[in-house]
Amino acid sequence: MSRVRDEVVPPGALLTCPRVPTQGAMMDNRFATALVIACVLSLISTIYMAASIGTDFWYEYHTLSPAENVSEAGRSIWEEFVSKDADEKTYTDALFRCNGTVGLWRRCITVPKNSHWYSPPETDMTTNCISFSLSDQFVEKYIEPGNHNSGTDLNRTYLWRLQFLLPFVSIGLMCFGALIGLCACACRSLYPAIATGVLHFLAGLCTLGLVGCYVAGIELLHRKLPLPEDVRGEFGWSFCLACVSAPLQFMAAALFIWAARTNRKEFTLLKAYRVA
Repeated sequence: MSRVRDEVVPPGALLTCPRVPTQGAMMDNRFATALVIACVLSLISTIYMAASIGTDFWYEYHTLSPAENVSEAGRSIWEEFVSKDADEKTYTDALFRCNGTVGLWRRCITVPKNSHWYSPPETDMTTNCISFSLSDQFVEKYIEPGNHNSGTDLNRTYLWRLQFLLPFVSIGLMCFGALIGLCACACRSLYPAIATGVLHFLAGLCTLGLVGCYVAGIELLHRKLPLPEDVRGEFGWSFCLACVSAPLQFMAAALFIWAARTNRKEFTLLKAYRVA
């Protein structure tokens, strides 16, 4: 009897024993919350990025009186602007004079609805846009815009090409990361979320590079073609959307990687505890 009493575990000792989670335990609420926030940030950044690519307000020019600029001295501005032979200097001068806006794919100017020689000056203006062709995106930029004999400006040439390619690389990386995230949900595992986070981080770098290339390209262009005194230039809301998209991508990447690594670390400690 004494031996049996010695082997009996006191009831109070059960309260001090650690509780071991079962193998099918649910994911910690911290990780689930982090993944939900990361997915929302990723979705918002994708929408912002797509909107910035598809709109024409990356850079805006504001003149005091665009209706007066399109007068008898400038009836052919629109014809020159839409011409296939229009070089960089030609359409940039039109952007200066006619409240122009520039996007990644199109350029727009504001002109009177009726600009015929017999029409009186009008205050009713309309915005007309012309798309950059694929060849325009890869055309060489010259040291002196409009002068084909001045030589190739390599800095502006490659900055222009990068600002065309980087946004598509950024969106492609985020879409691929979303596909990996769906596979992770199907497999009920957080390990692939690390790859999703890395892809979002690379997408953020591409977006940040796009913003830097665009700013550098605009600054170099204005050194070659200074703004007239009555013209004011500023970055538009499409550019701002791209600027906001980059930090959202970085935050989503940080949350994906943190959730995956922390969950994996805790799972490894739990396995070690069970073996012990």
